[in-house]
Amino acid sequence: MMTTVLVIDDDPSICLFFTELLTHMAFESETANTLKDAETKLDSRAFDLVLLDLELPDGNGLELMPKINKSSGNPEIIIITGTGDARGAELAFKYGAWDYVQKPFLLDEVSLPITRALQYRKEKQSVKAAVPLVRSKIIGESDNLRQCLKEVATAAATDASVLITGETGTGKELFARAIHENSKRKERPFVAVDCGALPETLVESTLFGHEKGAFTGAGSKQDGLITQADGGTLMLDEVGDLPLNAQKSLLRALQERVIRPVGGNREIPVDIRLIAATNLSLDTMVEQQTFRQDLLYRIRAMEIHLPSLRDRKEDVEEIIVKKIHELTRKYQMENKAVSDEVVQMLSLQKWPGNVRELINVLEYMLASAAQDPTLVPKHLPPEYRVSNIAFEAVPAADYPSLTPPVPDLTEDLPTLNEYRDRLEKAYLKELINRSGGDRKKASELSGVSQSRLYGLLSKHHLPGFGRN
Repeated sequence: MMTTVLVIDDDPSICLFFTELLTHMAFESETANTLKDAETKLDSRAFDLVLLDLELPDGNGLELMPKINKSSGNPEIIIITGTGDARGAELAFKYGAWDYVQKPFLLDEVSLPITRALQYRKEKQSVKAAVPLVRSKIIGESDNLRQCLKEVATAAATDASVLITGETGTGKELFARAIHENSKRKERPFVAVDCGALPETLVESTLFGHEKGAFTGAGSKQDGLITQADGGTLMLDEVGDLPLNAQKSLLRALQERVIRPVGGNREIPVDIRLIAATNLSLDTMVEQQTFRQDLLYRIRAMEIHLPSLRDRKEDVEEIIVKKIHELTRKYQMENKAVSDEVVQMLSLQKWPGNVRELINVLEYMLASAAQDPTLVPKHLPPEYRVSNIAFEAVPAADYPSLTPPVPDLTEDLPTLNEYRDRLEKAYLKELINRSGGDRKKASELSGVSQSRLYGLLSKHHLPGFGRN
C-alpha cells in the first residue's frame, strides 16, 4: 500500500513544493488549506504522515493535533511554520509531533525528517501489538489523561526510577500501581509508603529495618519496607518530606543496591524498582538545600506529571458514574442514577483536591440520598451548592467592561469581522491582566484551550504567557 501524506498549509506555493517533493519520493499526497478542510480529509481516509502549518486562516494548527492523533491512521506529525516560537514547539512536542521545521527551509531540512518519520512509523507497525494497558482504576479518556497513560506504558517497559508529580488528589498512587502492574515485576510486591506520615526518628528503621535492641523500643528484629518490596516496586509517596539524613541513606541504597538495617553490621542485597511521588517542586527544594540534588537525579530517570481534574473536566462525568457504581457496591446499596444538574454543577467546580475531593463529595451525596433513587443537587454538600450560586451572582459592576464602545455612526462603520476582532483583542488583553500571565489560569478563566489561546495571541500580535 502506498504511503500517503496530508499537507496542511494555506500557501499554494508551499503545497506545490511538498506535492512535487512527495511525488519524487514515491509518496501519494493530498493538500488542505484550512482547519475545516483538513478535518474533512482526516475523516475521509487514513494518512501515514501529516505536514502541519501552525498559522491557518481559521485558527492555529495546534488545535488540530488531538484530532490527528485520534484519526484512523494515527499518523506521524511534522510541524511546518514561519514563526520561530519556542512555546509553539513545546506544545507541538507535547502532542507528539515528530519534528518542527521553520520556514524558509532547504530541501534536506524537510526531506530528512519526512524520511525518518516514515521509517520510524514502519518499524513501529512491524512490532507485535502491545498488550492492553492495565489501568488500575484510572478513569478517563481526555487527551491529557491519555498522554499520561502512554507515559505509564513507556515506564512499565523499563526498570528505571520514575518520579510522578502533580497536585494532591490527582491519583499518584494509582499511576504508580499501573506502572507496577504492567511491568515484569507485577507478580512481586508493590509496597507504598507515605513519607510525610513517618516520624523523623523512625524513617530509617521503617525503610531499612532494624536489629533487636537497635534503639529504645526495638524489642525484636524488623525487616524494613525496602526488604519487603524486594523483587518488586517500592513507592515513596511525598518523597520531598524525607529528612536529609534519610535521603543520604536512600541514595546509597539505590546506587549500591544494598541496605544496612539500623543497628546492623552487615549489608543486605535488595532488588527494587523505585517510584517516587510528590506535589512539591523538588527543583526548588534543591535550590533551598532541603532536598539532595544527587538523589533527585537518581529518582527522576523518568517523570510523569499528572493533570489536575480542572484540566480534564471532560472526565468528570465518567468518574462520577463509575465511582457511584463502585461506592454503592461497597456499601451494599442499590445503584443510583445521577441527574444532569448534578453532573453540570460538579463539572463547574475548581476541585483543588482533585479526584480525591470529588470522591469525598460523592460519598457525602450517597449518605445524604439514603433511599432516594437519583442523586440531585439537594444531596450535594451545602458549600458546593453555594459556590455555584455565588459564582452566578457576582455583580457585573465588580469588573470593568471588556466591550469597546459602540462605534459612532457618524464615522465609518467597521465591518462585522473588524468589530469582532476589536472585541476579541480587548478580551485577550484583559485576560492576560487577570491571569497574571499564567497560561493555565487564563485557559481556565476563558474556557479556551491553551493551544487556541496561543493561536489567538499570535493572530492579534499580543505577548504570550510567561508561566505554566
